[in-house]
Amino acid sequence: MSTKKLPLRQCIGCGEMKNKKEMIRVLKTSEDEILLDTTGRKNGRGAYLCPSMECFKKAVKSKGLERSFKMAIPKEVYETLEKEMEQFG
Repeated sequence: MSTKKLPLRQCIGCGEMKNKKEMIRVLKTSEDEILLDTTGRKNGRGAYLCPSMECFKKAVKSKGLERSFKMAIPKEVYETLEKEMEQFG
């Protein structure tokens, strides 16, 4: 019997590969709206972050979200994401 392969995703903040379940998914919908996806099942383009504010700050500084979604991200979006991240982590 082989063990089930766990899906790994790379954090856009620190660049570490981790289990998909222990990471937070940031989602870009088809209407170019950016939000946190707590279930991991919503439709759209996803980028993954470790559940720490340190990784979030690194992603903002290195423009990791902008690179993942191939679009400019307004400051208001970063502020709302930061508030939501504080609730989770």
